[in-house]
Amino acid sequence: MEPAAVREAFAAPATNGVALPDPARSLERAAVLDIPLAIGDYESTMDWMDEVIESRRRVSISAAAVHLVMVAQDDAETREAVREMVTVPDGQPLVWALRALGHSEASRIYGPELMARYCERSAETGTRMYLYGGRNQGALVQLVLNLRNRFPGLQIAGGYSPPFRPETEEERDAIAAEINASGAEIVWVGTGQPKQEKWMADMRDRLDAPILAGVGAAFDFHAGLVPQAPSWMQTSGLEWTYRLAHEPRRLWRRYARYNPRFVAGFARQWLRHSLVGSATE
Repeated sequence: MEPAAVREAFAAPATNGVALPDPARSLERAAVLDIPLAIGDYESTMDWMDEVIESRRRVSISAAAVHLVMVAQDDAETREAVREMVTVPDGQPLVWALRALGHSEASRIYGPELMARYCERSAETGTRMYLYGGRNQGALVQLVLNLRNRFPGLQIAGGYSPPFRPETEEERDAIAAEINASGAEIVWVGTGQPKQEKWMADMRDRLDAPILAGVGAAFDFHAGLVPQAPSWMQTSGLEWTYRLAHEPRRLWRRYARYNPRFVAGFARQWLRHSLVGSATE
């Protein structure tokens, strides 16, 4: 399924693992527009991921932006897929929404940063990972090389850049067999939202890896194909303007359609929340 260059890029030296935490617990969650979002930070989320792997549970996790939350309002398949997985707030507006609902401890868990931090941790623990996504096989090789250079000892067990068309059942059976044979404990999925959430929902029962993690544009960022917004734009909720300036043809319809609807929809939710709170005081 992979050309020789990809197989060679995935060849990795062995590393010594370290002890992982006790078996898995649950993450606290709260709903924004009926989509449950995890409340926590990077460390608590990564600790939970370690616990899931140690206990051999099978879960999916998605780093959700406003776009995914709003697509879930319109598309039943996306909504069902998202509700079956753990969803962390990737977008700063979702963090503000959680805090407005009284969850002051909520913080942003940005998909590309979560992937980078967990790769850094995995280079020490020896957690094996598989990469599913990327623009093409060449971009996937570049991603592997960049991750290996940045995190020496990282155990990348395999990878595949799927076609842009829907996969056939035969292709899905083949990729499931390859991922299972790799011994991967986490599968990073970077095919864009909501495509990756639907894929994870469909493939969850076929894959032995304890964690399937949807991280959207993280593959492009870490491969060096697309620049990330400066940190000040991310924390101020202006990352979308930076991405729009760099990819206007792809993103302008998305932002024009969903951003105003999110503001209006959450305003209604916040008003209901405030009225209920006032009535119980």
